[in-house]
Amino acid sequence: MRAALLEPTGRPLTIVSDIDIADPGPGEVLVKVHACGVCHSDLSNVNGTFPVPGPIVLGHEAAGVVEAVGAGVTSVKPNDRVIISPIATCGHCYTCLRGDFGVCEQAMAVTSGTFIDGSSPLSRSGNTVYRGLGVGGFGEYAVVREAAAVKVASDTPLEIACVIGCSIQTGVGAVIRTAKVTPGSTVLVMGLGGVGIAIVQGARLAGASRIIVSDPLSARRDAAQNFGATDAIDPTSEDVVGRVLEITGGGVDYAFEAAGKGALVDQAIWTTRPGGMIVMVGAAPITDAVTINPAVVFMASEKKLVGSFLGSSNSRRDIPLLLGLWRSGRLDFESMITKERPITEVNEAFEDMEAGLGLRTVLTFN
Repeated sequence: MRAALLEPTGRPLTIVSDIDIADPGPGEVLVKVHACGVCHSDLSNVNGTFPVPGPIVLGHEAAGVVEAVGAGVTSVKPNDRVIISPIATCGHCYTCLRGDFGVCEQAMAVTSGTFIDGSSPLSRSGNTVYRGLGVGGFGEYAVVREAAAVKVASDTPLEIACVIGCSIQTGVGAVIRTAKVTPGSTVLVMGLGGVGIAIVQGARLAGASRIIVSDPLSARRDAAQNFGATDAIDPTSEDVVGRVLEITGGGVDYAFEAAGKGALVDQAIWTTRPGGMIVMVGAAPITDAVTINPAVVFMASEKKLVGSFLGSSNSRRDIPLLLGLWRSGRLDFESMITKERPITEVNEAFEDMEAGLGLRTVLTFN
């Protein structure tokens, strides 16, 4: 099959046509990928911020059509349209039973690029090829666990709906599921890529009274206001903490860090009011650290610092919900997709991301 392959030697990715893919085994689904969004997490794999084994087919924000199913699969059948979720909750492990779906033990086990038993359905010349976050959406086909392939209506435009797989689940979920933002609350969003814009949409959906955004790129600040932001701060020329305290009269109820920078988490802590919540959504480099004075931040102020992985989502529950909100006009997916490219232009998509151009690029297979 054809795929964009990241070799152990690094970028650029190469388009190859000799990837072998296994038939789906018991409980597995073979999906013909139609579209896959390009996520900043993919860029972190490409530039080495988050090292991954190689060779690897990246991409985890994918949607397509079921080609074949393995034994025991009952929720989907060939020709069904599906959105693939990188965190496919099992529903019966310890964390799932607690309701902590974002850290499902079985789902987390496959994010390394293989199935739980260490195998991969992809190979090249007899050698293992890994899959980004257990998906491999930059490939023409993907074999995933049944729980990862969520059926959607036959009229669902996959080149639009694919963004639910990561950015929408992550951003809206961080607001609705992780933070549980309440109506009338004040919110700060730091970083306005695809996930940050989804957080803005989630805050609007939750009924936040003030949605303050911060990003060094003016185009993204302007775009955020079209999605519901009420105030925009330029962190290159303004004191973010001071401006937030001025706008709110004491700090926000919820601050979301969506750029993946430890320094912004430090900053977000001081923008929240006593009793407020700081939600770490962006994937900061593993070398980043956060400096906290526990007596001031936690004991005396009762602030809460929490993480959010894929928006604490249960994909089988939340993907249909999010798709319904889009169909009713309450979420905007189309405006988030600022460019569509063929898979052969995957490197150009990463160049756009590094240059801060656009919000989300979607790659398609012809």
